[in-house]
Amino acid sequence: MPRRVVTVSALALAVTLTPVAAEATPHHHAPAHSTVTASRVLSIPGTVNARDMGGYLTYDAKSTRWGVLYRSESLSKLTPDGVTALGNLKLSEVIDLRTSTEIQYDGMDRLPTGLASDLHPVDDTGLYLWMRQVIGSKDAAYQQAQLGDGKAQARMVSLYKGFVTNSANRSELGAAIKSVANSTGPVLFHCTAGKDRTGVLADTILRAVGVPATTTAQDYLLSNQLRAASDQAQRDQLKAAGYMQNPDLLIPLQRVDSSYLDAFRDQAVQSYGSFGRFLTDGLGLDAATLAKLRSRLVG
Repeated sequence: MPRRVVTVSALALAVTLTPVAAEATPHHHAPAHSTVTASRVLSIPGTVNARDMGGYLTYDAKSTRWGVLYRSESLSKLTPDGVTALGNLKLSEVIDLRTSTEIQYDGMDRLPTGLASDLHPVDDTGLYLWMRQVIGSKDAAYQQAQLGDGKAQARMVSLYKGFVTNSANRSELGAAIKSVANSTGPVLFHCTAGKDRTGVLADTILRAVGVPATTTAQDYLLSNQLRAASDQAQRDQLKAAGYMQNPDLLIPLQRVDSSYLDAFRDQAVQSYGSFGRFLTDGLGLDAATLAKLRSRLVG
């Protein structure tokens, strides 16, 4: 029997499989006061973590607009129906935060005709290739040594700090936010699993337009709920295929965690003094751009 080929996503560590379909209700009819609920989940075949970022209340009792900004995981596994569903969003731009290595293994986005991805690669600190090597070793003791005893969590904390300390990452995240601010139509942004780089970009954008940090943290943590079934299926397949005796070692890498987001937020304040200074001095966003972002996203 030929050896099964396993494709490991940068952070979700996904075996090649069809994502578990997410239950969704029509998001554009969700009430403006909606918090983080399944009502914002998009039904796009080939994704499990695609959602609308509308309906979040701001400090001044306004809310983010529905149908303007979306977040998701990679669009490389969309089915034909998924491409059609994506087309129905009438996107003006897709922002891809994946590295070239991830795109090489995971594949380019599958997009409607006339729409192309705008690449803003944010460094994964070599996590993608490292995890391919660890899983591909099929060595349980080696995998335990690499991932166990808090090592996986520590790797994730380091990753999140690097979103701030790496100047190229700041440049790409800042450029992505400028694209959203200057957009003329709906925008979708994504990385591979739609949870880490996508998560911190969503957190930064929402906080920048006045959504409380407690609310944006809920948006961040929603990835765990939406990805749970798919992540479990991935671990089950790795075990069945003989790649890992204890695939639960991957859980800290598959999930998001408040400690990861805190590492990003704390590093931003440590490096720049405040979140506001991180936006201006770290990400290069001037007052005019931040005003346009607010006008674009908040009604």
